[in-house]
Amino acid sequence: MDGIVEQYRPKLEGKKVMLYVGGLRPRHTIGAYEDLGMEVVASGYEFGHSDDYKRTYPELKEGAMIMDDATLYEMEEFTRRLKPDMVGSGIKEKYSYHKLGVPFRQMHSWDYQDLTRVRRFPVFARDMDMTVNSPTWI
Repeated sequence: MDGIVEQYRPKLEGKKVMLYVGGLRPRHTIGAYEDLGMEVVASGYEFGHSDDYKRTYPELKEGAMIMDDATLYEMEEFTRRLKPDMVGSGIKEKYSYHKLGVPFRQMHSWDYQDLTRVRRFPVFARDMDMTVNSPTWI
C-alpha cells in the first residue's frame, strides 16, 4: 500500500473531490482519497437515510459540505462554488460534468467496493490519477 501511495500521492496531493453517491460509498472512499492526498470537500446522497449522514459526517474534514437529494441544478451550482478538481457520482451525472469541463469518475462500480482490500486500492489510485490528470481537461 505504501508503494501505491508513494506513486500516486505526488500527482494527486491537494486535489479537491466532490462525491454524490449512494449507500456506503462516500464514507468508504473518503479515507482512500485522503491516503492519496486528496480532500473531499462535499459528499451527498440521493436516497440517504439519517444514519448515512450521521456516519459520514465525522469522516469529513471541518468545513466540508453534505448534500441531501440535490437536483442537477443544485449539483452544478455546488460545483461552481466549491470548484472541485473531480466529481465522483453516478452515471446520470456524467455528461453534465463533462459539459462543465469537470473531471468525473463514475463511482457506482463494484470495482471500488471495500477499498480496504489491497487488490482494489491500486485500481482506485490509478483511476483517480487518470481522471484528474487527463490531458482532456487541460
